[in-house]
Amino acid sequence: MDRLQNTTRDIARELARNYSTMTHDELDILESILVPRKYAKGEMILKEGQICEDIFYIEKGLIRQFYYKNDKELTEHIGSDGEIFMCIESLFKEEPTHLQVEALEPSIIYSLPKLRLEQVALHNVNIQILYRKILEESLIISQVHADLVRFETAQNRYQRLCKMKPQVVLRAPLVYIASYLQMTPETLSRVRATTLLG
Repeated sequence: MDRLQNTTRDIARELARNYSTMTHDELDILESILVPRKYAKGEMILKEGQICEDIFYIEKGLIRQFYYKNDKELTEHIGSDGEIFMCIESLFKEEPTHLQVEALEPSIIYSLPKLRLEQVALHNVNIQILYRKILEESLIISQVHADLVRFETAQNRYQRLCKMKPQVVLRAPLVYIASYLQMTPETLSRVRATTLLG
């Protein structure tokens, strides 16, 4: 590790900074429900058929969400340091997920159990705001990705990803970036070559 490990308190502060202002008492409550976890590279965070019960915050690392369609692995999301992820349908319907989540690097991830978060949000307006803003952000990220692959050319998709998620472009294997952008690895190689020349 290149720095001292963050404490759960630091993560609570980071989440409050990103999503809502909080009193000391509310920070205490948020800190009390955060669960730190470590994952090795290649380790599964969530498997198909499990129920997603948490919202996850990546303190350090890289993850991908993917699913299988016609025996083909398709990447739906790639997240890095400081980002939130969840399997939103499974989380709210409390049904088994079709998605899987894998750590692409050794990762430190904090989970916020949905049940506990909802319980404390009932009595703490700023935690309620944090919860709502996290969900809003998740929906916007999904919409941006859907629009990206629906409306943009391969070249524009890659360029927008470079702007939106530079860390992902630098750190994720090309095969997963290609899948996330819904193009073949060959197309991505061509696009990257053109971008570098341009």
